Order: sequence, then structure tokens, then C-alpha cells
Amino acid sequence: MKKTGLLLVLCLAGAGFAQQAESAGPAETDAGQNVISTHVSFPFERVQTPTYADLYCSGFMSKQAVPPANYVAGDLETPNTTKTENGDIVYLAGSGYKAGQEYEIVRELHDPNRYELFPGQHAVVQATGQAYSEVGRVRVVDTRSRMAIAQVVFACDPVNPGDFAMPFVEKQPVSFHPPVRFDRFAPANGKVSGRIVMSKDFDYELGTGAKLYMNVGSNQGVKVGDYFRAVRSYRADLKDPVDSLSFKAAYAEDTQKRPPSFDANMFTKTSGPNIRVEDLPRRALAEIVVVGTTPTTATGMIVFAVEDVRAGDTVELDEQQQ
Repeated sequence: MKKTGLLLVLCLAGAGFAQQAESAGPAETDAGQNVISTHVSFPFERVQTPTYADLYCSGFMSKQAVPPANYVAGDLETPNTTKTENGDIVYLAGSGYKAGQEYEIVRELHDPNRYELFPGQHAVVQATGQAYSEVGRVRVVDTRSRMAIAQVVFACDPVNPGDFAMPFVEKQPVSFHPPVRFDRFAPANGKVSGRIVMSKDFDYELGTGAKLYMNVGSNQGVKVGDYFRAVRSYRADLKDPVDSLSFKAAYAEDTQKRPPSFDANMFTKTSGPNIRVEDLPRRALAEIVVVGTTPTTATGMIVFAVEDVRAGDTVELDEQQQ
């Protein structure tokens, strides 16, 4: 009885392993490039299609400032309430309002935490433009008073006094994209490249669904629906105050005659037993779809990620998506 039970367990384990191996798929060979790939290194990316909220709540960065003349002055319960949601009434200061018109409510941002997420971030952000969050949308219902009366018809976040009002413009939707192979070790393709300057809500580590801002835009030919690949070189670890500690750690085996070492000096070495970090392939982290552009910036949404994406990572127009 015990032998029968053991045999059954072994058979089930073998069947499970065989099923796992079958689902992983066989190795594929590219004879022209002498490259052998597997589903582990080149997984299928099932691209997440941006929703309505993704398109209209992503925020943006722009060198062209939003005029502050039209803004939210208060609401129906002022001063007892300051934050309004869908269906609430707000008062708009400024001019040019007409009944039935819709306005997008945006908020001029600043990061209260002045910590740099990557070296030189403050200078890069300043050169890229002003950051704005997209708070929601209102429709003007009455203009007989000195201030226009409007109703919140769509809210990403609570609308607050002081938020700016700008004419609403419909955004271009992003079409569905079928699954494609994600090449984690693709070399640079020479196409448009830039950097993730910052992200929505000033987050640092980003995953699928997160919104971010890149310092390339329509002036470089970037348009809504383009796909960018986020990549990171091993050189970036040297500049990270935490990850750089790994370069000083001992990891050699006691039996190695010539123990290798990862340290800053290896960046300049051209020979010897140590690995040159600049020779290591860069690794691809995620796929990003563009959901909005200005002449000098692009707002992106991560639609597929194999590891965390960070502010400061490099982005490159993905040729396989074109």
C-alpha cells in the first residue's frame, strides 16, 4: 500500500514537471544571429490597454505653463468644504465661460519632498517643464453671477480651490495591441531615446499601470500610441547609494585562484580576470505606451513590466511595436 502511494506521488510529480516544461515551450534558435532564446528570457507581453481614467487622469509635464487666470474659487458649501467630487457644484473665477462648456481642472504641482530620486533630477525636471496633475472635468451650468457655476462631471481626485481651469479637449484613445515577444536583452536601436524624469504622485518604483513623464515629445516625432521600452544598464547601480554597496561585497568562492571583484575600478579596466561592467548587456524592464504629448515631453503608462521601473531609467522607442 505504501509503495503504491509513493508511486502515485512520483507519477503526479513527473506529470506536473512535464506540463510545466511544455508550457514554457521549446528553445528557439535564430540561426542568423546565433542566439538561443527561451520563454524565460523572451516572455510574451500581454499589453494592458489604457482605460478612460488612464487617459484623462495621467497628468503631464510642459514647458508651456497653464494660464492661472481661470481657476476654482470655491464650491457650494464654501468655506465649510474644500474638496469636491462627481456631481458637486464649484465656482469658477476668471472670464470667457459659457453655459454648456466643459473645462479640464488641473493642478500645478511641486514635490514637498526635495529628495532626488536620481543624481541631478532637480535640474532635469526644471529643464523638462512644470508638472501638472489632471484632477477632473467640470461643465458650466450658469454664468449669470460674477463667477461661473459649474458641476463636476468627472473626477480623478477631489477638486480643490486654486486648481486651474482650461478648455477641455478630447484625447486620442490607444488601440488594443496583441501580445508580442519582450526581448530583455535587445541592443540599442538608434531610435528616439530619452529618460523618465518623474512619475505621477512623485513615486519612485513603478509597475504596470503606473504613469510617468519622459523628456521627449512631439518635436522628436513622438505621438500617442507609440511604445517605448524602459531599460537600465548596470552602470546605474554604481550611482545608487544602496545598490552601489554590492560592488564592495565579497562574493568569490574560497577555491578560486583569482577571485573577481565588482568595484568602481572595473569601469576603466580593459583586461584581467574581472568582468567589465560596460560589456554587460543592458536589461529591458518594461513596455510603456504614450498616452499624451507636448512638444518636449510625453506622458506614458507602463503596460507590461518584468521588474520595477524607476525615475531616471532610460526609455527608447520600441521598433518592434512600429
